[in-house]
Amino acid sequence: MIRVPRISDTEWELMRVLWAQAPCSAGQIIEFLTRRDPTWHPKTVKAFLNRLVKKGAIGFRKEGRLYLYRPMVMEEDCIEAASTSFLERVFGGSLKPMLAHFVERKKLSEEEIRELRRLLKESGKKKTDEF
Repeated sequence: MIRVPRISDTEWELMRVLWAQAPCSAGQIIEFLTRRDPTWHPKTVKAFLNRLVKKGAIGFRKEGRLYLYRPMVMEEDCIEAASTSFLERVFGGSLKPMLAHFVERKKLSEEEIRELRRLLKESGKKKTDEF
């Protein structure tokens, strides 16, 4: 399995920008983030970029005076690692109590219920196809 660094909630925001638009300069990332949330400070963004570089989540190349950042890990791998970590921490690794928790506490639309049924049905087919 690919080693995926642990990414904080705030770091996820920067990673989403890079997954969508890489390569990006720090200035481009700052501009994008401040358009959505004006409380972002350029020094904060640069500090998080440095942290993500040290973690190996992003890399950069220098072009003149610009540093262009790009993700070194795939979004799908980070989602997998984060969801597995959440499932382990909160539900002891068991999917059934997690699904029950969300289904019981969140009002699901008819469309969401149909989609869940479809996913479960497909998952069951995959299991029987393996044998």
